[in-house]
Amino acid sequence: MLSWSIFFLIVALIAGILGFGVVSGTAAWIAQVLFVLFLIVFIVSLFTGRSTAPGV
Repeated sequence: MLSWSIFFLIVALIAGILGFGVVSGTAAWIAQVLFVLFLIVFIVSLFTGRSTAPGV
């Protein structure tokens, strides 16, 4: 998910440089949404991840 976010960020930057405002805005919005989703899933996985007791 993080790789998709980075991909859309790069697309947004290139589109912004080339002057495609709508494409740039849309790609940046998608990148932002994917990054927030990645952060949420990452934080949830930190709290609910596997934790094994020592010696078990």
